[in-house]
Amino acid sequence: MPSLDPAIAEVRRAVRTALSPLPAGSTVVVALSGGADSLALTAATVFEARALDIAVLSVTVDHQLQDGSDAVAASAAVAAEQLGVHDALQTKVSVASDGAGIEAAARDARYAAIHGIARAEGAAAVLLGHTLDDQAETVLLGLARGSGAASLQGMAPVRESDDGMLWLRPLLAVRRATTRACCAASGIEFWDDPHNLDPRYARVRTRERVLPLLEAELGPGIAEALARTAEQLREDAEAFDEMIHETIEDIVEHAEAGISVSVAALAANPAALRNRVIRLVVDSEFGVSLTRAQTLEVARLVTDWSGQGPIDLPACTARRAGGQIVFTARG
Repeated sequence: MPSLDPAIAEVRRAVRTALSPLPAGSTVVVALSGGADSLALTAATVFEARALDIAVLSVTVDHQLQDGSDAVAASAAVAAEQLGVHDALQTKVSVASDGAGIEAAARDARYAAIHGIARAEGAAAVLLGHTLDDQAETVLLGLARGSGAASLQGMAPVRESDDGMLWLRPLLAVRRATTRACCAASGIEFWDDPHNLDPRYARVRTRERVLPLLEAELGPGIAEALARTAEQLREDAEAFDEMIHETIEDIVEHAEAGISVSVAALAANPAALRNRVIRLVVDSEFGVSLTRAQTLEVARLVTDWSGQGPIDLPACTARRAGGQIVFTARG
């Protein structure tokens, strides 16, 4: 018996680990673009799912942003059928940038479409093909933007949406070169998205210029080090979040059209914990994320109080009333 190609074995092993907690009889959806990462993921998922009695569907989203995108989507679906998915689904989305950039708009539209299909199909999980290289790029971009620890945590291997849907990234420890080698060893033809070589995008410049330069100047292993950093920060953040939730139970009260937090309790905590409490309270109550500047401005109501008036925040205002910081929904 010929030995299994190492790239195929590595991808299958990663997928097996991700799928094993799911109960027998589950359905999963693989987000399929037609690129090497998602096709390697699809092939491994189909293989591993058989032994676990899991049904595998694929969903390919046509963003309609390039000429011939419909043909690419159709080819990806055909490839998925040949790999043995139970059903290869396709859908189209309209992408309109809202100021955050076309990449972000396309990602949001894609995830919304995949989520809707997965729910309709009764899927327990959606599998995404992000690799260690994608993780390293995400961390480096977050560092460059000064986005704080939340961005430096990168992408989580498992995330649960509000409706209980699991989003799994089995390949976060697998290099992009390995997924390409997996496809080559499996005889799978894949599509290279021309957008992945377009230097107008910051992620492409990070991939094609910045990371290779760092490796050349600092030595190999930069991508792996960035991915390890993300993993360590996620572990720290999970422990910190447990502390914050325990703290919030004691210092937060519901107020008319909003929520209030004890000034004395916030003042008694170190800045890192105080700022996290402020961000978490606003996110939990109003569903918006504060920037660091906004968070520090609210914190000044605690640490540098001189009678300043209400602070306008996304979806709410913050003001100091007696011994409370009161967050009130904006009309």
